[in-house]
Amino acid sequence: MEIGKVEKVGGAAPAAALRRARGATTACFALNGFVMGMWIVHIPAVERRTGVGHALLGWLLLLLGAGAFAGMRLAGPLTDRFGARLVVPAGAGLCSAAVVLPALAGDAPALGGALLLLGFGNGCLDVAMNTHAVQVERGYGRPVMSAFHAVFSVGGVLAALAGALALGAGLPAAATLGATALAGVLLALLLAPALLPKGPAAEPAAAARTRRRTPPRIRTLAVLAFLLMLCEGVANDWSVLHLRDSFDAAPATAALAYGAFATAMTAGRLLADRIAARIGPVAVLRRGAALAGSGLALAVAAPAVPVALAGWTLFGAGLSGCVPQLFSAAGHADPDAAGANVSRVAGLGYLGMLAGPAVIGPLTRLVPLGPALLLPVACCAFAALAAPALRPAPIPNACMSGNSST
Repeated sequence: MEIGKVEKVGGAAPAAALRRARGATTACFALNGFVMGMWIVHIPAVERRTGVGHALLGWLLLLLGAGAFAGMRLAGPLTDRFGARLVVPAGAGLCSAAVVLPALAGDAPALGGALLLLGFGNGCLDVAMNTHAVQVERGYGRPVMSAFHAVFSVGGVLAALAGALALGAGLPAAATLGATALAGVLLALLLAPALLPKGPAAEPAAAARTRRRTPPRIRTLAVLAFLLMLCEGVANDWSVLHLRDSFDAAPATAALAYGAFATAMTAGRLLADRIAARIGPVAVLRRGAALAGSGLALAVAAPAVPVALAGWTLFGAGLSGCVPQLFSAAGHADPDAAGANVSRVAGLGYLGMLAGPAVIGPLTRLVPLGPALLLPVACCAFAALAAPALRPAPIPNACMSGNSST
């Protein structure tokens, strides 16, 4: 269904309103990537200000993850009840405002509290904007989710550039992050009117069933999200170390491993929606996970740095379209519980991203880093085999006809 050919889209939103909603959702994803990217760039400065060492900082960062998980679990039901138009700006405003708090912290307890609040805001925004993205995608009647995730990555790249310029100019972290917070809050307020209103309320009995138990299919999607985002976490933290450990590569050369992965991930997500519309989400997950597993296996077995870089590139390209398909499928599984289902899948996936780096570390005490990276290869193989879980069960008396792409 093309939005330019219809008066109404999804039975609710006029085409112009849907286009505005898509633009606002794109801006939310970019804002989220930019805000969290600015925090990452300033981690060393915050570490110096608070006087915490690397080990203590690692433990404090767990509070960021705990806050995010709590925010995700809360934002899902709230989005279902009150609508994304309310929860998305609230989450965006909280996440943006909280990014300055770590730069103001003077000791470890204050930093821990700041990270907990930042993580909470990030989790709320993550689930709410993904739920709204599902609502927009339902209106378009074709895949658009992966493009939103690509823009998140672009926001992180822009943050890296802006942060590098600010640090190079000698600006204090509090000033830079304070400006980021102010701009983010203002943007959140400006975007709110363009978001789609809440859809029709669920039947009470259906809503009660949703609260009572998680559907088996959503559990499966959540497990797949855990495994695939574990793979992303491994790439984020171990790709550079792999080149240094296996090939004794210079730091600048080793950094190309993550650069290749991240670039392929972003480019792949820009293309994944068109590919999903052509071959379907099941094929995207099956072929993408297979490509990712093959790429990482190539990197592990590579005889030289160029081959390893090619492997990490394939790993990013393969993973790029997988997780957006899972979020989309979770949101479309039950429109009345889209927020709750997205929060379940995103929450477990986020735990996987945190677990990936932590699992590989202990494994390297038993085997070298290269063989330890075969664990995410196995995760990719399992995801490829389980790809049919994306295929929805037939829904009787379906009231919508534009969801075949999910």
